[in-house]
Amino acid sequence: MMGSMIDKFVENKGRHMSKRELDLLSYEIRDFLITNVSATDGHLASNLGVVELTIALHSVFDVGHDRIVWDVGHQTYVHKILTGRAGQFPTLRQYGGISGFPRTGEDPADVYNSGHGSTSISAAMGLAEARDIRDEDYHVVAVIGDGALMGGLAYEGLNNAGNRQTRIIVVLNDNEMSISENTGSVAQYLSTLRASQKYQSAKQVLKERMARIPRVGESMVQGAGRMKNLMRYAVVPGTLFEELGFKYYGPIDGHSIGDMIALFEEVKLLDGPILIHTVTKKGKGRLKLDPQNVSLSDGGVTTWSKVAGDTMMELAEKDPDIVCVSAGMTESAGLSDFAKSYFKHFYDVGIAEEHAVVFAAGLALGGLKPFVFIYSTFLQRAYDQIVSDICTQKLPVVFMIDRAGNVGGDGETHHGVFDLSYLGHIPGLVIMAPTDGDELRDMVFFALDLNRPVAIRYPRGEAPSPGPHGEKEAGPLELGVSERLTRGTDTRVELFAVGRMAGIALEAAALLEAQGVSAGVVNARFVAPVDEDSICSAAERGASIVTLEDNVLKGGFGENICGILAGKGLGAPILCIGWPDEYIGHGSVDELLTHYGLDAKGVADRIVEFLKETAKV
Repeated sequence: MMGSMIDKFVENKGRHMSKRELDLLSYEIRDFLITNVSATDGHLASNLGVVELTIALHSVFDVGHDRIVWDVGHQTYVHKILTGRAGQFPTLRQYGGISGFPRTGEDPADVYNSGHGSTSISAAMGLAEARDIRDEDYHVVAVIGDGALMGGLAYEGLNNAGNRQTRIIVVLNDNEMSISENTGSVAQYLSTLRASQKYQSAKQVLKERMARIPRVGESMVQGAGRMKNLMRYAVVPGTLFEELGFKYYGPIDGHSIGDMIALFEEVKLLDGPILIHTVTKKGKGRLKLDPQNVSLSDGGVTTWSKVAGDTMMELAEKDPDIVCVSAGMTESAGLSDFAKSYFKHFYDVGIAEEHAVVFAAGLALGGLKPFVFIYSTFLQRAYDQIVSDICTQKLPVVFMIDRAGNVGGDGETHHGVFDLSYLGHIPGLVIMAPTDGDELRDMVFFALDLNRPVAIRYPRGEAPSPGPHGEKEAGPLELGVSERLTRGTDTRVELFAVGRMAGIALEAAALLEAQGVSAGVVNARFVAPVDEDSICSAAERGASIVTLEDNVLKGGFGENICGILAGKGLGAPILCIGWPDEYIGHGSVDELLTHYGLDAKGVADRIVEFLKETAKV
């Protein structure tokens, strides 16, 4: 049940609430978040940290009229509560429920779909410029975290907005954390600003002291603008934001509702670009870390990420040239132990995927053996670098593509269902997909020996052990060679499955067996180069071909097989099973598989219909 302060705020949009009521509201929201997010899973710590900041923004700005663009978007739970969606929180991230990110179709207050970092400033600038061209009147606020501020796109937005003097307000939510603890010069710079609370007060003190100087004081104050740079550098070396054309205010306590309201009220009257630096504490009100970000095992269950991290530890013990690069996700990618044990061989570059890839190119050119750990959905941002900087130079860089395929509750911006399509056509790039944890380990070792560009994609969650191989060991890896898991007793249909879909293929084959269809199942292993011999052999002996992949159908594994068969003049019937040509929403992994007919029963039913259509049943 919603608390009275939440009800009152939603009803009146926060108007005429006293400071005490707003403080009570912050406690009520934290209790609400801990109770509800713990029940549905989600990004708890980041939202606990922005409670007061969000209350202040909603108190000052008319959210139904003004535009607030939230960077990354996982910090918008409080925003959703204050716009009347608290009653829907039991459905948060659940199939058919509200999203864990802003969604323009969900509520008018959600003005921008955000799931990837560093986009808010550019989007806010676009909204502000559109406002001015159309002669409209509303405020535009971008809320960006210090982790997202490490991404290059954020600085492209700052540079452009500062140059054009666009009237926007950028609120920097500085909590010293992204998915992992922030590192690098930007983090150090913000730390310097946090430690320099004298920055803004020094301006006023200097003015007051100059004004008291007999005869020349007033003229000195009038000329203070000419001294601005000197004072700035004397107090805080290199005030980056002011150099980029922004008026800088801060650091300010991001948990003081009164201070933020006063400052927001002041700056909304000003022209030009403004940056407000707020300092918050991620997870305020709860000591435990957000399990969404750091859980690698639960009750003895081993995740794909942990297998990957443990394998890197094993490799590093034997090879001093091994290095790992992470794009701001040390813990969740399974690299915490590696980072501690081999800290000279580990680089967390922050939310900067393009840099991570080009940096790895330099490492490889220098004689090292880099492994780049990036989630599938975020690697999309570095497509050009993969093509131009890695593959054209044939550099031995291994991409460890975590969270590939259906990731469940994070929804459309986080499903890794495009990587086989955007990587599969790159010449010379080897692409592998393991069926279980043991095969992932084998593929990592195999990739190292290949000495060429390699991508290994694996899903989120538990790594089966044993996997589709059962108790027997998987056969040795050979470049471009698949592995037969079962051999059907008839030749009507062969299932070629990629990665974790091999397990579903085996379950579907068992269901088909009960209906009198004895299908063979093949673990594709390699998406590039694909095992053309096995596929063409099946087609030549009259089998219908079924492909299964945890990827969109367009440009994916199945379409590639269709092209191969057509190119060789083999007219075998083929059924491609994968994600349809649409953005996949949020829900549990199993719910989404079932809804789209990608679970074992759905696959078996589709194969039976396919065989009926091709007169093979």
